[in-house]
Amino acid sequence: MISEADTSLTSSEDFTTDDGVLDEIRTSEVTHQEVIINQFAQKVIDFSSQYGSDTSISYTAYNITGRPSKFPDYGDFPETFAMRTYGRWWDVAPSTMQELQPSNFLDIPIHDFIVVEFEEFVIPQAISIYETYNPGAIVKIWGYFNTTESWQCLWSALPDLYVERRPRKFTPPLRRVCQPTKIIRLEFNHIFLDYFTEIDGIVLTGRKCDAREIADSRKSRKGPILRKLESVQFKLRQIENHNDILMEFLANDLGNFMKEAGLVAEDKEDNTPQLTLKDLPCEILFKILSYLDLVSIFRTAQVCRKLYDVATDPFLYQEINLKPYWHSACDDLLISLTKRATLLKKLDLSWCGLFHSITAPVFKDLVRTCCKNLTHLRLNSCKFINAGCMEVVGSVCVNLKELCLRNYSKSPSVLNFHCLKNLRCLERLDLFRTQIDSDLLLMTLRYNPTLKHLNLGICSATVNMDDVAIQISRYNRSIVSIDMWKSHYLSSVGLLALSQCHDLEEVDFGWCLREEASPGESLKILLRGCPRLKKVFLAAIRGINDRDLENITEFCPNLEQLDLMGVLGITYDMCYKILSKCNKLQLLDLSFCDQIDEIQTALWRDVFGVSIKRNFVPPDHPSFIN
Repeated sequence: MISEADTSLTSSEDFTTDDGVLDEIRTSEVTHQEVIINQFAQKVIDFSSQYGSDTSISYTAYNITGRPSKFPDYGDFPETFAMRTYGRWWDVAPSTMQELQPSNFLDIPIHDFIVVEFEEFVIPQAISIYETYNPGAIVKIWGYFNTTESWQCLWSALPDLYVERRPRKFTPPLRRVCQPTKIIRLEFNHIFLDYFTEIDGIVLTGRKCDAREIADSRKSRKGPILRKLESVQFKLRQIENHNDILMEFLANDLGNFMKEAGLVAEDKEDNTPQLTLKDLPCEILFKILSYLDLVSIFRTAQVCRKLYDVATDPFLYQEINLKPYWHSACDDLLISLTKRATLLKKLDLSWCGLFHSITAPVFKDLVRTCCKNLTHLRLNSCKFINAGCMEVVGSVCVNLKELCLRNYSKSPSVLNFHCLKNLRCLERLDLFRTQIDSDLLLMTLRYNPTLKHLNLGICSATVNMDDVAIQISRYNRSIVSIDMWKSHYLSSVGLLALSQCHDLEEVDFGWCLREEASPGESLKILLRGCPRLKKVFLAAIRGINDRDLENITEFCPNLEQLDLMGVLGITYDMCYKILSKCNKLQLLDLSFCDQIDEIQTALWRDVFGVSIKRNFVPPDHPSFIN
């Protein structure tokens, strides 16, 4: 972050110089002793996804910090921040995962996030995001307020169905707050994106707070007794509101349903059955509550004793997903769930626990008490996870079928993934951007012959993908999807080994075969041995030529998604042949394919009805950067 201490009576503004280069002017405004400052993001605290690897500077989350380097240019620039997915394509792939406890998703679905920190505490007045490619995915902006140790949503909206393809300085209207912050979280929904979105920078504008003002706000922070009292008062209001709604429902909708079902006799004078809570069987109440989100279930438990007994039934808590409640998930909530969820089978704590809102001891207590029968566990980007947590998971959750551990890029010795050696029933293992010991991974594959889905995208550099492929061919031949995107070196040896996995429906070898001159015969054998393939991603495999790709038209009748980004040898004739022969094809990425131009792809889109992706790069920019 570049800081300036100009106290002149000027306003903060942006302007474009004569040569079109953005120059963000950091100024200050002194009005009634208020100093308004603009500041660029200084640090990335957390993020869920990035297109670049940790050893690269291209498309990484770090590129969102500092001054914008490309704005107001529009196009695909490695100097910006981009995420891994776009559109709906990953949701319809064979490897897609269904959200746990879908009743919790009452708001805008969130696909990705990034949390950034600025240098100075300010009372936020405006936030500007510099979008340089495919804008429109930002749907929520949050601020973290140290004085209350809580998050507040500053702005939210539905994803934009259509946004003009041009650079955009996005400055949505913020909710007014009176507390200082220097931590901002952006949330994204990619559903309407035509291609990857890219962000070049973010600016926070606000009234600067001096040290005394920040200290005073912390002193005025409500004590635990006052916060508890306000919480009780809020709950009482919620009980009153929910009781009215519930009684109206019982008197009308539910009564009509029971009358139509013949459960109660119709009163000729009054068609509305007179029901009370005592007249409803617990089975019906349980069925009603099973459709509610977690917050509504907790509130319903406060209405009366009978509803409390139903709302605390352990069978209602067999599946828990706190990912939508990442901003309010805390130790107290986990302690409450520990008392109720004694029959827990599926748990998702992804994105929870930032800034110590959840601590390792409370999590371990939950696992020991409730997770003996756990089959699904998702802990993506959980900051409270440590070696002790993983040790408890490995010793207690021995029946796991699904384990997701994304974004643990620390040394394998820090988190101690040796818990995996106790698992024997895994069907899905997700280690995207996670460091793991090679021998431990190979052992895990050997002990889990029922494995169906394996994600090793941007995995540890110490893991050789050839060794993984050979191990899979020996012990996991029923595997359905393999993601090795940007992992360490896969050669023809690995491709030949995977050809024995005849149930394969999805493979992603993007940026993984870069050192191979040409996969040649090994790719042909793989495609011929896996006739069920629906998704094949071969991004940045430079050695592929038309002869290799002709095998796709011959051996992949079920192909739906094909990524050939950066495959320089592909010709117009071969693209046409793929589109003609692969009748089920829905997605084709031809970005950075020099021999294919936009006029041809536009014609093919109309003729074949296939979503063909082409990146846009300004003429003066290098055509392809690793």
